[in-house]
Amino acid sequence: MIKRYTLPEMGKIWDDEFKYNTWLKIEILACEARAEMREIPKEDVEIIKRKAKFNVQRILEIEKTTKHDVIAFLTNVAEYVGPSSRYIHYGMTSSDILDTTLAYQMKTAGKILFEKLNKLKEVLKIRALEHKYTVCIGRSHGIHAEPTTMGLKFALWYEETKRNISRLESAIENISVGQISGAVGTFEHLSPKVEEYVCEKMDLTPASVSTQIIQRDRHAQFLSSLAITGATLEKIAVEIRHLQRTEVLEAEEYFSKGQKGSSAMPHKRNPVISERISGLARLLRSNSIAALENVALWHERDISHSSVERVIIPDSCIALDYMLNLMNNLIEHLIVYPENMQKNLNITRGLIYSQSLMLKLVNAGISREKAYKLVQEPAMKVWEDKSKNLKDEVLNSTDILKLLSKEEIENVFSPDKMLKNIDFIFGRSVESN
Repeated sequence: MIKRYTLPEMGKIWDDEFKYNTWLKIEILACEARAEMREIPKEDVEIIKRKAKFNVQRILEIEKTTKHDVIAFLTNVAEYVGPSSRYIHYGMTSSDILDTTLAYQMKTAGKILFEKLNKLKEVLKIRALEHKYTVCIGRSHGIHAEPTTMGLKFALWYEETKRNISRLESAIENISVGQISGAVGTFEHLSPKVEEYVCEKMDLTPASVSTQIIQRDRHAQFLSSLAITGATLEKIAVEIRHLQRTEVLEAEEYFSKGQKGSSAMPHKRNPVISERISGLARLLRSNSIAALENVALWHERDISHSSVERVIIPDSCIALDYMLNLMNNLIEHLIVYPENMQKNLNITRGLIYSQSLMLKLVNAGISREKAYKLVQEPAMKVWEDKSKNLKDEVLNSTDILKLLSKEEIENVFSPDKMLKNIDFIFGRSVESN
């Protein structure tokens, strides 16, 4: 009797029980297909379905002798089934069940990741709308540039998450293939109808052409999509780590009651979740490289990919699942400090309006080069002398006052007009669906 699984948690997909249960399901389905084609007696298939079992510990014990996991599995199943077991695995190669099972596992794992990515998208949307008009400084090269909003940060991550969802969806589709095509993929001893039957029951598509294996570009795409998603999570985490720096403190990870930040310094509140996400993203990237190395194999196949995949595929799925859990909780409970954002906006004492001032001068009729020079001169004074601010320096500039009125200069030094297109950006992104 096959053990029935509902959609398991991520770790369960990769344990021996789930794997062997899927192997057994595939073997029984192949027998059912052959019975429908009248190649084997239906009575024997009923015996197989009724008696077929496995014991993980017994399989591992047999494998110590056989040094072959599939043979150990088949030997153990035969111990339960008896003479009718001669019909099991007929005309099949090990990779028929190994690769079809792996595809099923990756598809099942992919669905869990897909759901959690969609949850992240929704959490980011909520936070983007919440902070749509929360003004903060934009930074380029880590240096203050011009005002933006915290909502736009969330919206940016929202859009990237949408792309990750599309990439993962495509990767799941491309990995959802099975094969029951024999030793070199030629169906020498089995009808292609057996493959069609098994794949239909497993909700997989038959591989159009296989050798002895399903081709590893599919697996590489899947792991690459996981790695790119991990890179996005790291990108978000790095920004949060920066925003939580003492000198910045515009946002902060939620710090729960009883939580400790340092064994030495009781005052510490560290961005440990973001740092954990950053670290795990490196693991996903390295695993994707190993998956790319698995694409090129000798002739019909070798097994150099097998040992690698037993590590990189479960680890990547489990790691990303964990990272998405962390990130969903982190974004949902992220603490935002608008008052610190306002303070940081003013930290450069008006320098963030230098481009607005320069363009205002260009509109007054002078060349861009001359306008740049007129603004840079007082800007450098403010940069070097912390007691000065740009607006005062500009109001004391006779050259600039010849071109702009004091009222026009006052209007330049306001963040509101710089953010006049926030609604437009949100309208084609977060608010478009």
